[in-house]
Amino acid sequence: MKVLFKSNVEGVGRSGQVKDVADGYARNYLIRRGLAVAATPAALKQAAEAQATAARHAAEELGRAQALKARLEESSIVVESKAGSQGRLYGSVTTTDVANAARAQLDITLDRRELELTEPIRQIGSYQVRARLPHGVAANLTVDVRAVSGA
Repeated sequence: MKVLFKSNVEGVGRSGQVKDVADGYARNYLIRRGLAVAATPAALKQAAEAQATAARHAAEELGRAQALKARLEESSIVVESKAGSQGRLYGSVTTTDVANAARAQLDITLDRRELELTEPIRQIGSYQVRARLPHGVAANLTVDVRAVSGA
């Protein structure tokens, strides 16, 4: 019996796959547990439409991620921190500080876990921070660390 898998079944089939399985296995296990449906023309058409919709949504998300990358790379983020006379910070700038500065300055919400610092930022200056965006898109942010005035 040909079935269309609705979810992944280890060692048998993946979601969206059409496969020929034993009649008893299909009726008594896969269909009864909702893991698969009989591969009728209507079910196959519905699965193809669902896959097309998912592909369209993925393409839209990829476009949004690339637009976000362009926006992040064209501007720099300024982080202010207390520093000594030699330009050494009292503490360090963390990914949370960078994410909060991006939210305040660019109105972009980044998760601190998406940001990668190559080394802890402990000096005033300009640094590159890598941001992992959805769909494998990566952006390189420029973070300018400045001393707080009056410190």
